[in-house]
Amino acid sequence: MAVHGVSIAVPEPWGSVLQQQREDVGDPMARSIPPHITLMPPTEIPPQQLDRFREHLAAVAAQHGPFTMRLRGTGTFRPVSPVVFVQVAQGIPMCERLEQAVRRGPVSRDLEFPYHPHVTIAHAIADDGLDRAFDELAGFDAAFEVDGFHLYDHGDDGVWRPVLDFGLTGERLQPSS
Repeated sequence: MAVHGVSIAVPEPWGSVLQQQREDVGDPMARSIPPHITLMPPTEIPPQQLDRFREHLAAVAAQHGPFTMRLRGTGTFRPVSPVVFVQVAQGIPMCERLEQAVRRGPVSRDLEFPYHPHVTIAHAIADDGLDRAFDELAGFDAAFEVDGFHLYDHGDDGVWRPVLDFGLTGERLQPSS
């Protein structure tokens, strides 16, 4: 059974900056997992459900439009989970809508923690590496247009590889007031 995930990729030049920082603090997954905002974490999908799931993702993309995302500053899930991340400062409601729509499809996935859009920059490494990631990216600030999301294959080697891109072609998403 293949393992797939759904996420919004962080575009260049910021994707490379965040990936390099993850590598610099000693996270062994830095080159395996591209910087992203998760919409559905790695999930086992039976081969017979994959076509239906792809059709569902295409429908989700057609129902949602592009939006502006801003990443700014750092946060952490410690002590609950050894994770440091760059915060989503703008675009949270749109990420939540997409995440809910993706998970309402033919593939269900229970979440270990409540959904919180973010970009992981250090995970399950020594505390000094987590502290360094938190401090060194505290001033990070990037804004970009999100115009799609990706279905990823999570290979047996631990590497995330984009399989399909889904362009957001619906009405432009706006935050709720």
